[in-house]
Amino acid sequence: QVQLVESGGGLVQAGGSLRLSCAASGRTFSSDTMAWFRQAPGKDRELVATITSGGDNTNYADSVKGRFSISRDNAKNTAYLQMNSLKPEDTAVYYCAGKLLYRTRYRYWGQGTQVTVSS
Repeated sequence: QVQLVESGGGLVQAGGSLRLSCAASGRTFSSDTMAWFRQAPGKDRELVATITSGGDNTNYADSVKGRFSISRDNAKNTAYLQMNSLKPEDTAVYYCAGKLLYRTRYRYWGQGTQVTVSS
């Protein structure tokens, strides 16, 4: 019952910052664990960050730890990914996804937004 739409991607120079948004249209957003994934050309999809329904627990891939920050505003039905100190290796299509806490699979997926970091 949740639809997700990402926005905020674009072209940025190395060292720059970008904030991605994920807007949810369904009523179950507040109960969902949210995540950001990314997929670079020729690479497998990678889990970037997760955040629990209340925003009290977050986790990050080692490659982005200290540079990226995931957050959510349940009143706005929106999740965010703040990306700082961007590197060319961060170039990928970024997807947001949602699931119930105790499920292994992410049920809801956005269409993706392209992030390109130039050197």
